[in-house]
Amino acid sequence: MANQNTLPLYDKYWVKHTLSRVMDSLTLLLLLLLLGYRINIFSHSNYTFPCLVAFICESWFTFSWILVISTKWSPAYTKTYIHRLLLRVPEGELPAVDLFVTTADPVLEPPIITINTVLSLLALDYPHNKLACYVSDDGCSPLTFYALIEAFQFAKLWVPFCKKYNIQLRVPFRYFSNNTSTDNNEDTPEFMQDWLKMKNEYERLTRKILNATKNSIPLVGEFAIFSDTQPRNHPTIIKVIWENKEGLSDELPHLIYVSREKKQEHPHQYKAGAMNVLYLGGGLAGLQGIFYLGTNCMHRRKVIYGLSPYHGIQNGKKDHGVSNGKFSEKKTIFGTSKGFVESATHALEGKTFTPNNNICKSLEAASEVSSCEYEYGTAWGKQVGWMYGSTSEDLLTGLKIHTKGWRSEVCSPELSPFMGCSPQDILVVIGQQKRWISGLLDILLSKHCPIFGTLFGKLQFRQCLGYLWITTWSLRPVPEICYAALPAYCIINNSSFLPKELGQWIPATLLVIYNVSTLLENLKIGLSIRTWCNNQRMARITTMNSWFFGFLAILLKRLRISNIGFEITRKDETFSNEGANENDGRFIFNKSPVFIPGTTILLIQLTALVTMWLGWQPPVRNNGHGSGVGEVFCSTYLVVCYWPFLKGLFEKGKYGIPLSTICKSMALAFLFVYLCKAN
Repeated sequence: MANQNTLPLYDKYWVKHTLSRVMDSLTLLLLLLLLGYRINIFSHSNYTFPCLVAFICESWFTFSWILVISTKWSPAYTKTYIHRLLLRVPEGELPAVDLFVTTADPVLEPPIITINTVLSLLALDYPHNKLACYVSDDGCSPLTFYALIEAFQFAKLWVPFCKKYNIQLRVPFRYFSNNTSTDNNEDTPEFMQDWLKMKNEYERLTRKILNATKNSIPLVGEFAIFSDTQPRNHPTIIKVIWENKEGLSDELPHLIYVSREKKQEHPHQYKAGAMNVLYLGGGLAGLQGIFYLGTNCMHRRKVIYGLSPYHGIQNGKKDHGVSNGKFSEKKTIFGTSKGFVESATHALEGKTFTPNNNICKSLEAASEVSSCEYEYGTAWGKQVGWMYGSTSEDLLTGLKIHTKGWRSEVCSPELSPFMGCSPQDILVVIGQQKRWISGLLDILLSKHCPIFGTLFGKLQFRQCLGYLWITTWSLRPVPEICYAALPAYCIINNSSFLPKELGQWIPATLLVIYNVSTLLENLKIGLSIRTWCNNQRMARITTMNSWFFGFLAILLKRLRISNIGFEITRKDETFSNEGANENDGRFIFNKSPVFIPGTTILLIQLTALVTMWLGWQPPVRNNGHGSGVGEVFCSTYLVVCYWPFLKGLFEKGKYGIPLSTICKSMALAFLFVYLCKAN
């Protein structure tokens, strides 16, 4: 029998997914055949303008699909054995872990969501004297601070309750939701009594925070420091809500509130800046590792501090001096705080830093590193910490980490440890998608482009293709909008862009195989056919609307016409099935120009179909091919995808497309029809 101390803490398994590989390869083969058909037509000088546009768009789709295949080809998953950890490492030798929670707006990100995250972290099954939870409030809200104080009082009851009954689901709003049973431990009178007590205490906590949301908090006592603050103009505020002074494993972890200094004349780098202040205190798994996508991630401190995995065998200059050099050299990287530089040095050397003083005595140093000017002239955001220069700061930071040669792993236990809040209506989805795409394009067009990471860094080639796959999403709106306009153009002009005769089977087969393969993948992970249909529809809507405006935002930024800001995603405050969202299944529209492309595409497809039905098409010219079943099918497919927009044309109120948007889209549609007729 193997020695328990020598057994691995995890195993990594590679999955072949033969069927998926075959379907993806067939899709690529058909795309190449389609391009070959186009090239053959061009060689005989028998092509039209729609065919040329189709060839350019299909070339892009083929390139994108190659990136998809490379990313999906060798998936892997990791199985961990947590029960072996304490057999290998004594509890006293486990590393200290800092837990970071970020929030920026108490309206868009209600405090009740923030404190549920904090409560789940305070109840982690880990020695509490090794944990410290930092809450970064970029909105400098007294409401958030109040909610944390009240949440800590509830945590004094919640954490012991979780430990006593070995509760696995430690997020209160999920645990006490209607669909959660109470018999996960034992259905004893004592447990039921404690369960009801905890449920009542949580409901009391929720009511107190809700009342504080509706009524302003008196800015006296501990809250007096918020009396002369604004979200984008305030001094550093650091409050130690709880300190585990005795260092006992059964006490609650440290809980610290941090709101970094902000001044209107100083750029604050959005979420990346907030994360850097705190740090003073599927298929990719088979390659170099999963992307860093914002949350539920764990980082080794020395990695965030800019160390490469090769620092022991390479010249120290390769790490920009982070692991070697005198204090005078390190302060140009980490800043002038001697205490922090000492802490960073210990982390880089793999040592545990244990300061002599307690947390409360470190507030002066913490305030120093939280000031607006602290990062000036340092490497923060450039070589160390979370990277600046993109609204997708998470992906950029992960890219820099992989470029240094580090690998990442994805851990997916049977019970999901943390779950995020997804947007609940189309307005939030579009805003979030626009921000992501603008950030991705910023990365693609910058010195951080994945290609440079492979040429001049340690980014593996296929990992580079994976990053190109996700960053080139930002370019996809252009070919997709052009391709979506082709069916309507051909119907109105009575021309064709699809292959004819035997060649027509290429796009038909491609359509079938692609949709069957994506449907099978959705069914395999437990999604329904209806969900698959919605995903296909939303892919068309988000790409041609929010992604397109994200692309335009960066284009205008690069031309120095306008700049972009960070848009906070609104979180939904409904946690149970009670009072179902009235907007479920319905699109909400407003006067934002982001709805103009989709409305215009819908109108030109409807115009094309009406033109065909009424027989208003011109005769076929130059013995060419007129529009046929293929063009009509494509146009009808787009109308089905934009069915919510079609209903929005006739709805009123928030479910209806505003008249101003309809008028602008009609003007663009008429211009499109005019250009079709002119050609």
